[in-house]
Formats: sequence, structure tokens, C-alpha cells
Amino acid sequence: MPPRPPLAGTTPTEFLARYWQQKPLLVRSAFPAWRNPLEPEELAGLALEPDLASRIVEGPLDSPRPWRVRHGPFTEADFTTLPESHWTLLVQEVNHCIPEVAELLTAFDFLPRWRLDDVMVSYAADGGGVGPHTDSYDVFLIQGLGHRRWQVAAPGSSTALTDGLDLQILTDFEPLHDWVLEPGDMLYLPPGVPHHGTAVDGPCMTYSVGFRAPSLTELLASVVEDTLRHTDPTDRYTDPGIAPASHPGWIGPADLERVRRMLERSLLEPETIALRFGRLMTERRRGDSAGEPEVGIGPGRVEAGQVLRSGVPLVRNPTARWAWADPAGHPLLFADGHAWVLPVGALGLASLLAGDASDNPIDREALRHFDRVPEAHEALLDLLQKGLLSPAEEPR
Repeated sequence: MPPRPPLAGTTPTEFLARYWQQKPLLVRSAFPAWRNPLEPEELAGLALEPDLASRIVEGPLDSPRPWRVRHGPFTEADFTTLPESHWTLLVQEVNHCIPEVAELLTAFDFLPRWRLDDVMVSYAADGGGVGPHTDSYDVFLIQGLGHRRWQVAAPGSSTALTDGLDLQILTDFEPLHDWVLEPGDMLYLPPGVPHHGTAVDGPCMTYSVGFRAPSLTELLASVVEDTLRHTDPTDRYTDPGIAPASHPGWIGPADLERVRRMLERSLLEPETIALRFGRLMTERRRGDSAGEPEVGIGPGRVEAGQVLRSGVPLVRNPTARWAWADPAGHPLLFADGHAWVLPVGALGLASLLAGDASDNPIDREALRHFDRVPEAHEALLDLLQKGLLSPAEEPR
């Protein structure tokens, strides 16, 4: 499958202007040379792994059985007890385990890579689905095997949820669109659009490419938590040179301005915002350890230095989340929730490491230049120690 935007006749510019976060887009033959990269049996095998989040949902609307959701890891015996129809298996983070699934992401490089969440893969027996619902993030639904019927309602048209369920299923779902997708077809859905997918004419598989969209609550919690962790506890409110109080109980405009400046200095400076946001957007999903470097897996400080001096090619951990920023010209590098403040002369290092996470191995000659900069050298040592970078294996 070519690493091109799977938008058929719509260019990335047109898509972003007319559809992204605005309205659905159905793309027939988005992947015209589609080959299903994962067999159903392989997906079931991944659902047995404790490091991957998985679910089995039973009982769609046209089934006499009630809705039921179970969370993995599962056992082989769990699959032998499933009915012949009306159930769905969903597995998160499959792109961390199956390189062929990870390759799908190259088709979406017209979007910021740090916005990407994961590729969830679902297998639905005939009639299987998870019910009418809305998502709080952008998603591209790629049909991988069989046929799935997607019913899509108008944004905001369905809000009421069914009581007494562990699933957030809409009770007043009225579809506006009704499409059946074949292998290689793709449906884009922005946040808040009610939709309902059902396997028709037999089982099917769907690849859901989701994009992170932190809520204001998450952003505030992350900023406050990170600020408390990195703020000097001796930094206190001060008011030198104030005039005698005319009303002792009054908090005046000048007092509030001092508080505002204090908070702005701690929370809202461009570099501070970039640091907090970069850490948040590169953190792994809570509970996700698929492909995560084990503690101490990287070399020690001395060994890491030897790796750099040896000149061997370096590769990124393929499951790590990378990003970079340069607020006010100060380069910042992020990987898996960690941040490195680099000197101005090392701006190219941040771009080199995080600009194209699919570019492995890293250009060693370009890296050698930054290795001579002390702060950049320290960042490379840290990345090696954390297992985010590693020496490339010698070809056999």
C-alpha cells in the first residue's frame, strides 16, 4: 500500500479545510491495492496478551441477548464459548505489535504525528457491533475484511444514553447516512458524530486510526501536576513597595495583577506551555506497555557513551511517541512523556529525531554533528539509557 493520503480525489488541503473536525467523509477504494495485514486468528492471539487492552462486546440491538462487555486479557476458552453471531472483539495499540499495521500510519502523515493515538482493530462476527455511540476524537475507519454497515447521524442529534449499561449506547439514534464499506474503503468521522457499525453478510475486520484530543480538564490537570512537580517551593507571593492599606480587607487590582503575573510566569510562558503539552501528548496511553522499554533495558551511562563514540547507526524504539517544538527559538524534544531542553544550536537534532519517526536508522553523520554539543550529547545518552534509541543490529 503506497504511503499516500487515502483521500481519493480530495487533496489533504481540501480535506483539512472542508472535512477535518467538521463533517464525515466516505472514501471508496481509499486503499485500492488493499491487502489485509492481520488475520482474525492473529487478532485473537493478541487479545490473550496482558499488555494490550482488549474487549469483547455482545448483544447488539437486533439480538435477543442483552448488551454485555468483557475486558481482557482473554483465554482461548473464552473464544470457544462465544455465539456464532452478534459479538465483537476490539484490541487497542495493534500498531505497536504488528509492523504491517503500523505501516498504515504513513498514509496519514499529512496530519501531525503527535496527534495520533493508536490503531485499534476490531473483528465482528455477523451482526456484531458496539451499538450507536459518539467518540470524542477524530477517527478513520478502514475496512479490512468483509463488509460493515455504517449508519451515521447528524452531529449532536443523539445525546441520551441507555441506562444500566457499561457501554455508552445512544437511545435516540436516527441515522442520516447509511453506507456499506468493502475492503479498502474508508470512513472519516470527526468528534461528536453519532455512528453505528454492524458486520453484514458474515464477519468483518475494521482498522480504526484514532487521534488524541485532550479535554480541557486533562490539559489543566497535566499542567498543574507538572507545574507542582517542577516549581521551586520557595517561590512565594511578594509585594515590595506597596502603599499603606486604606481598606485592610480589600484585595485590590494591583494585588490581583501580581497574582496574575506570578501564575503567568509559572503556567503560561511559551516554553512552559510547550513543555507541559509536549509531555502530555507523547505520554503512552495509561495501562499501555506494549513495546515500552523495560526499566534499565538501555545501556549504562558509560556504555551509552561508547555507543555514541563507536559511530554505529542508531534506531528509534518503533513504539515510542516523539514530538518537538521550538517556542521562542528554544528547541524542545519529547519522547514517551519525557522532555529535553536543547541549546539553540541543536534545533536540528529535535527535528532529526522527531520529525519523521518512520526514518530508521537515523542519519549517523547528521547525528555526529550534534553529539559534539554538550547538552545534545547528554540528551542522546538519556535516550539510549531509556531504550528510546538503540544501536542498529548489524546485518547478517
